[in-house]
Amino acid sequence: MANTQGPEGNYDPAGSTQMFRAFVDDPQSTRQQAAPAGPRIGLILGVIAAVAVVAVVAWLALK
Repeated sequence: MANTQGPEGNYDPAGSTQMFRAFVDDPQSTRQQAAPAGPRIGLILGVIAAVAVVAVVAWLALK
């Protein structure tokens, strides 16, 4: 379906580059930035735990 309405009265502020840049550069934005080391530490601990479990299972199987 085609949009038959003209641009008058249907201004879309999301289509404005200036409004977008103001949103991106907003210092009081509530967006959170992930800590760079947080997920990496969890992944490393998870891999170590998985290796330990596999080692224990293998040791019990060969015992």
